[in-house]
Amino acid sequence: MVEAKLHDGATIEVEVHGSGPTVLLPVDPRPAEGEQAEEQRKWGMDPALGRSLIDGLSDAFRVVAFDYQGHVMSTPKPDTLTPANVAADLLAVADAAGAERFAYYGYSWLALSGLQLAIRTDRLSGLVMGGFPAYDGPYAEMLRVTTATYELAVNPKPAAPKSAAGEYDWSSVEVSTTEEQSRQFVTLYQGLTDFDDRAVRLSCPRLCFAGSADEIDYDERWGGVRVSIGGPLIRHRAELEALGWDVQILDGLDHMSAMQPANVLPILRPWLLRRNPSSNTL
Repeated sequence: MVEAKLHDGATIEVEVHGSGPTVLLPVDPRPAEGEQAEEQRKWGMDPALGRSLIDGLSDAFRVVAFDYQGHVMSTPKPDTLTPANVAADLLAVADAAGAERFAYYGYSWLALSGLQLAIRTDRLSGLVMGGFPAYDGPYAEMLRVTTATYELAVNPKPAAPKSAAGEYDWSSVEVSTTEEQSRQFVTLYQGLTDFDDRAVRLSCPRLCFAGSADEIDYDERWGGVRVSIGGPLIRHRAELEALGWDVQILDGLDHMSAMQPANVLPILRPWLLRRNPSSNTL
């Protein structure tokens, strides 16, 4: 266990497992328990998601695991969670783990964080983005959603009723974040307003994947937008592959199901192994 000092002076715990080429995983290495675990199961999530990914890779790789999502929720950065600062935080984790070269895998907003990292450093030996397209990403839509979330944190409104017993949808979610927690993501997406992912050119090996059914429709309470994740990958697959990306579409999977270890590891592990022809470099 080591600690990394982040851009705001806060520290984050970093766990290192296994040996071999380094892979940075911004995941919680501790399985959820009790009510939290039950709530995650209702959403179809693996309560041990982070641990499962670590265990699925650490026999062949040196896995550097750190719960960045949990950290920013417990130590919000409402005015400073900018794309540049997120990238600096990820490099700080790599430095704390003694990793000069490393691969990175992130899902959803942690995937776009990896892209921001990749355009700011030459230390990446591989980049894997899951659950967020590397080309024509929904940045404007996510700014609308995060702004609406912040406004709901400031002035709560009642959620829509659940559609049916045992079924969950985005419209029925109650806002549980504080003003500071939600505002930091507004800050992040405001910092991406002028970012054009179509102009990005990278040299490191890179993979992007998403579920074909990863399409989230938010009602007016949440900004009234569609956040399309799978659509851009399907539409722009040829362009991405021409730019040197490997692309995987997970047929029929939505945002939650495509991030589960049972679906991620069969893509992530073989890809990392292929990019590691001998032993020391990806």
